Amino acid sequence: MDIITLFTLAVGLSMDAFAVSVCKGLATEKLAPKHMILGGLWFGGFQALMPVIGYFLGSQFKDKITSIDHWIAFFLLGFIGINMIRESREKDDSCPVGGMEAKKMFPLAVATSIDALAVGITFAFLDVNIILAASFIGIITFILSAAGVKVGNIFGSKYKSKAELAGGIILILLGTKTLLEHLGIF
Repeated sequence: MDIITLFTLAVGLSMDAFAVSVCKGLATEKLAPKHMILGGLWFGGFQALMPVIGYFLGSQFKDKITSIDHWIAFFLLGFIGINMIRESREKDDSCPVGGMEAKKMFPLAVATSIDALAVGITFAFLDVNIILAASFIGIITFILSAAGVKVGNIFGSKYKSKAELAGGIILILLGTKTLLEHLGIF
């Protein structure tokens, strides 16, 4: 996987975390740098951890389904992307409760990184360097989540649905690219 594709994938995966970070920033009255760092660490950390878990799960089945791995990647990325687009269209303007305590951040970090788990499974089929990919995804998510807290504090929640829509489109396009490359079309 080339660096541009990995960067695009990392941005797409981080859009859920960015959207929740915007809400966290919206709910934070007196924003301090520690809020941005905590948001980045929680979301970036889980976005880095989940692909690794997915990779090791996917590695268990890799040899049995090599002939259809590109279809699995296409359907997983497409499914995740469609769900993100659907969520971006919902009129739910609610944001998670403010605060950066572990009991509030842990479930949000897990929920926003489930798609990264599925991508990690895909990485196993594509023989991606998981340490490099997971680190890169974590760093990109850290940066975007920290920025999301700041954006939310300044501008409010108007960017939440746009971020989810963009992330969904990116994941669908990457799934399609993977399929077309394996079919020899691209």
